[in-house]
Amino acid sequence: MKNFSNNSLLNISNWLEKELQKASIVQFIVENPDLNNSKRGYKTWVNLAELYFCKILTPEKISEEKILLSFIKLNKDSSFHLDNIENKEEKYGVESKFFNIDKNEEPTFLLAYKRALEAVKIETRQQVLNLGINKADEFDIIKKIIPNVIFNTIKFIGIDHSQSALKFAKKRFPTPNVEFIKSDINKIFELNLEKSDLIISIGTLQSPSINYKPFLMSLVQDQLTKNGAFILGFPNSRWVDNELIYGAKAPNYPYSEMSLLFNDVIFAKKYLQQKKFRVTITGREYIFLTATKIKN
Repeated sequence: MKNFSNNSLLNISNWLEKELQKASIVQFIVENPDLNNSKRGYKTWVNLAELYFCKILTPEKISEEKILLSFIKLNKDSSFHLDNIENKEEKYGVESKFFNIDKNEEPTFLLAYKRALEAVKIETRQQVLNLGINKADEFDIIKKIIPNVIFNTIKFIGIDHSQSALKFAKKRFPTPNVEFIKSDINKIFELNLEKSDLIISIGTLQSPSINYKPFLMSLVQDQLTKNGAFILGFPNSRWVDNELIYGAKAPNYPYSEMSLLFNDVIFAKKYLQQKKFRVTITGREYIFLTATKIKN
């Protein structure tokens, strides 16, 4: 059993990289993070495991000074990103791996989204439009953080092209103030919807089928009220073997490369600022751009 109680993180990571090429699970001994003078906390080891596409198992206490860590490799082939579903409309439907993901149970998503809702004063909004609603997780958080009496006065509209996901969402929200529409988001302008005073879209506008920049501009011009607000979520992560792995994946790169992500975020920021919005950028695994109208 390798003992790394007094080794540098560089030595540990070099060893770990080699060992993971040979084995699916790697064990090693480190200094107990609970010690008052320990130079590494558990967060160090959780981060290291994630960077090597592993998950960390429950540490075992060897002594007061040492613990045994076990890293097990994730199955990189187990990811909705690799799903090959013939019916493209059902790529994120109830039979997909994506459908079983619960972003709301990931703290870096949940807390950033909750702050965004607080920033736009969700309880004051009259109509909320969600593009790419899937099973309505974003509406679920709203329902849980504001009183029912207020929730039921807000009109909620969710648009998605997955019939099975929308059927599930309708069962979650059977109230008359929540409406789900099956449509290609590119055709939203054919639906003749009333303008909304909050538009939410999490991880949808970056779809290859959407011409992102002109589409975003048209949302501002044609779908948002004069004092409306935006919450846009940009994935800076991947789901691998049910684990949320930090860092956007770009084509032709073996590691996380975030140029395209930041290009989309900064474009939205600059455009919305030109339209007299106050814009903040928060989050981590999901980058949240929150925009509220600056009142004259």
